[in-house]
Amino acid sequence: MFLAMDTVFDQCSIAVLDASGQVLSAHTESGKRQQTQQILPMIDAALLEANLKLADIHALIFNRGPGAFSGIRINTAVVQALSVAHDLPCVGVSSLQAIAQCAYQQYGVTEVYSALDARMQQVYFGHYKIKQTEETAAIMQPVSTADDESTEQLLDYDSQTTLNLPIAGNGSVLLKPQDGQVCHDDVWPDAVVIGQIGIAQFMHTGGTDAAHALPKYLRNQAWKTLKEQGKA
Repeated sequence: MFLAMDTVFDQCSIAVLDASGQVLSAHTESGKRQQTQQILPMIDAALLEANLKLADIHALIFNRGPGAFSGIRINTAVVQALSVAHDLPCVGVSSLQAIAQCAYQQYGVTEVYSALDARMQQVYFGHYKIKQTEETAAIMQPVSTADDESTEQLLDYDSQTTLNLPIAGNGSVLLKPQDGQVCHDDVWPDAVVIGQIGIAQFMHTGGTDAAHALPKYLRNQAWKTLKEQGKA
């Protein structure tokens, strides 16, 4: 059994799933003003509905970002606290990967760019492609660059993508589309999607302890926009 949570996408979303990714309980409250007050009671309610206790949970899955700083801090702090208190492993899931996975589920796209409004005239951006094996469900995975690094980065508003692939997320309309390029700006993942990705990740690589359950703030790291890299 797995407990997943998200407070990054301007919501408080909690889900309990079994090892196959089937949903046992899921609830989402929109808005971000009450997340700190909502999250623990919602976790208790989800476990109660699923007739489970934290002792029954195999891993805690959370949205590690990038995204809203306050939202990332809230679910990261809760996961770390629960992990320490109940000796549970943690699994961090990329918000951009969740957008890609949600786009696959909603629109059937098998390769997509994810774009999330980062404010300050930029979007968080990543490139994902579906991957499926006999052992796991179909999960969007990051497409690496030529130097084998993740494509997750910051792009300036009005940037244009390299390939004419669909763009998903609320940042899609802030980029400059190529002719005929499709934008799915209504894609908005919840804790169920976070959980499904996290379960596949846990089955493949396992979890981590609380000390290594870290958020990902692209803006606070050594990431550069394409303009700063001298690229078009």
